[in-house]
Amino acid sequence: MAAPKVAVVGAGVIGLSTALCIVETCPSCSVTVLSEQFSPNTTSDVAAGMLIPHTYPGTPIHVQKQWFKETFTYLFAISNSAEASEAGIHLVSGWQVFKNTPKEELPFWSDVVLGFRPMSEAELQKFPQHQFGQAFTTLKCDCPPYLLWLEKRLKATGVQMYTRKVADLWELHSEYNIVVNCTGIGAHQLVGDKKLFPVRGQVLKVNAPWVKNFIRDGDGITYIYPGIHRITIGGTREKENWNLSPDPGTTKDIFDRCCSLEPSLQGAQDIKVKVGLRPSRQCVRLQREVLSQGGVKLLVVHNYGHGAGGFSVHRGTAKEAARLVRECIAALQGTSSRAKL
Repeated sequence: MAAPKVAVVGAGVIGLSTALCIVETCPSCSVTVLSEQFSPNTTSDVAAGMLIPHTYPGTPIHVQKQWFKETFTYLFAISNSAEASEAGIHLVSGWQVFKNTPKEELPFWSDVVLGFRPMSEAELQKFPQHQFGQAFTTLKCDCPPYLLWLEKRLKATGVQMYTRKVADLWELHSEYNIVVNCTGIGAHQLVGDKKLFPVRGQVLKVNAPWVKNFIRDGDGITYIYPGIHRITIGGTREKENWNLSPDPGTTKDIFDRCCSLEPSLQGAQDIKVKVGLRPSRQCVRLQREVLSQGGVKLLVVHNYGHGAGGFSVHRGTAKEAARLVRECIAALQGTSSRAKL
């Protein structure tokens, strides 16, 4: 059969990294990325891009750990290369602090990040309202640079990218053999996934170059994540809230909370407010599906629903999605060779 045509729908970190993994593992494929929005207008551009995993209740821990490890290893290699500054990938050290000692003092990812250890009494003096903490070094992906770097890599391999709103996966059936759905919160409407819901996140991007260490409250709501040029401070986790407009009261609340963790942020300049909708569900939807309509079949691979943890597992889930695309190609080739008989 001719080179299989694959459409990846969605151009956030999940869509672009999935397209790249497909190109790397199926070089005979013709891959196209279709998206209503590209960077800097994706949900991924709002995210801080920190590699600190979010736990998916419906996904086995060993699977989540594998996704995280593959992502960390991939990004660590980039951070250690001449590409690091263009790709926006850098190591950052800091602290996760708790008002009460957590039940799980060693999270499943503690041996993947670098130098994970309990904080000393002296370190904890920086955080008088907290009684327990963990210190470690992890990676951060700055966006838009990382998304632009992925786009550049894709274009260099001949991948086409088009701005296009896909309202129904079937509209792609005459042009493509396989469709990969990486639409994030868009899948709620596109494929009618009622298990998918938004978790609204409002963050501030500020200029405070003297803050070098990340600080994350163990509740996951208040955090300070230094990037190469700006610091992302947050945040909120508002389930089922679809509102993309910044709320001024929330902005003040975020700023006050972050200043209580890091008082020097009082001097932060050039504050920009961003809002994104995390595409959340009990587990990432990472599976093959065959859609049928009037005897016609459409092969689909879904890779969405990463919630707050997309950056932490993006490369691992992209590799798995690419493996599922290979399975689809094998099924197509089997069908076409049987047809020749």
